[in-house]
Amino acid sequence: MRKAYSMASLLYLGFFRQRGTYCNKFGINVVRSYSRFSSPKPPGPLMQYRKLIEQGKLQQDPNQEKVALALEDLLGRLEQYEKDMEEYHVNLANWEKNRENERRKLLTKEAELKQAGDVWTSVNKRRNKLIERWMLRRKPENIEPGVAPKGLYIYGNVGSGKTMLMDMFYCATEGVVKHRRRFHFHEAMLKINEHMHRLWKNQEEKKSLQSSISGWVMNLPFDSKVKEWVAAEEKYKEEVQMKNILPAVADKFLVDQQADQRGASVLCFDEIQTVDVFAIVALSGIVSRLLSTGTVLVATSNRAPWDLNQDGMQREIFQKLVAKLEEHCGMILIGSEIDYRRLIAERSIDQVHYFWPLDDNAVGQFEVMWCQVTNQLGGKITSDTIPVMFGRTLEVPRSCNGVARFTFDYLCGRPVGAADYIAVAQNYHTVFISDIPVMSMRIRDKARRFITLIDELYNHHCCLFCSAASSIDDLFQGTEEGTLFDLESLKQR
Repeated sequence: MRKAYSMASLLYLGFFRQRGTYCNKFGINVVRSYSRFSSPKPPGPLMQYRKLIEQGKLQQDPNQEKVALALEDLLGRLEQYEKDMEEYHVNLANWEKNRENERRKLLTKEAELKQAGDVWTSVNKRRNKLIERWMLRRKPENIEPGVAPKGLYIYGNVGSGKTMLMDMFYCATEGVVKHRRRFHFHEAMLKINEHMHRLWKNQEEKKSLQSSISGWVMNLPFDSKVKEWVAAEEKYKEEVQMKNILPAVADKFLVDQQADQRGASVLCFDEIQTVDVFAIVALSGIVSRLLSTGTVLVATSNRAPWDLNQDGMQREIFQKLVAKLEEHCGMILIGSEIDYRRLIAERSIDQVHYFWPLDDNAVGQFEVMWCQVTNQLGGKITSDTIPVMFGRTLEVPRSCNGVARFTFDYLCGRPVGAADYIAVAQNYHTVFISDIPVMSMRIRDKARRFITLIDELYNHHCCLFCSAASSIDDLFQGTEEGTLFDLESLKQR
């Protein structure tokens, strides 16, 4: 069985990066801010790609050039779409404001009738559907979003250049579209969790205030019984909204809602996966909502959409997600069999960053490297505490001016996860990890965490130094069981 997940990323992470530059997964520096160009717009992905070939930093690959050309074409169509969406968002905001005002007027009129006639039925037995009908009211044709250009779903083997090309496109959208976000899978799932938690928290806070009728209801010229009915209708509206929590999360996930920031939106989503039921349900609800409201998606994955869910979880929901992706994205296979990350890393490394096995010689070299790096940065070793999402913190045992050191067990042998690893990657440009064991199914939880850790260090372009029990190629050889397991399947379990 071929390893589905190459550890060439460990080699790649040996490259030091300069602060203020973006070093993509091929070790090529792309400046995030293009202020050094005389043109106000950054070059498109095709121009960036061909420039790197001319400079000898990339070798020409027809598969990559095909994707770069498709991304260049999409970028050109986004310029007009941005103008169309600016007008749409202004009209939409006005319509939503007017709709809410009219809803309250109708609710007040019905309350007046009840006040006059004193005819009551149990709210729980006979729910007035006014709120639901008004919330689901279709928008007029003149404030429907324009036809969004089809995005791209780029899939193919590890190291074939998917992320590099997507990032070239993302850089090129600066100044073209207002709302542009790039997420790696783990970061996106954490953001979704964070937004859901905030919405539920706000809902609970509203519930605690139900005993005191809301301000606008309190000021109505009705008796308390009618006011209670109006308050119940307001509560029903909130319940309907909470049943659609994923669309609500999607609306806050990407677009800045400020009135002066209207326009088109682009989401670049690196390494789409369906690792569990929550990922399938969340991605289906949020991606479907974003696509339906005009967001342009550019995504990468090792697998085609229809191959993402090999375990058959939530099949009906998953099939709807696939259908939505096929409707709104062009599918493009980048068919290279070359793992360029490994190729470039093997050609370019001028300093050892991976020390093995765990004998005196290798451990001694690892310690020498730690001393060299920290001495260059001032040499003062301290402990640190860094913030993690959801109000948590992580203790960093040893750090020095942007460099941190951990043992494998400290980062992967405890109940920590992607949020902790993102925090490490965001706070430190260089990370040392010691005592990495050979991984097998016996310690598969640690192996999963380690893969997630490498993903995040890799995604944030950190420099990594390791001391390990075996070579990179043998690190995931399940020697205790005598079998080699598929790391891509391990990530999905």
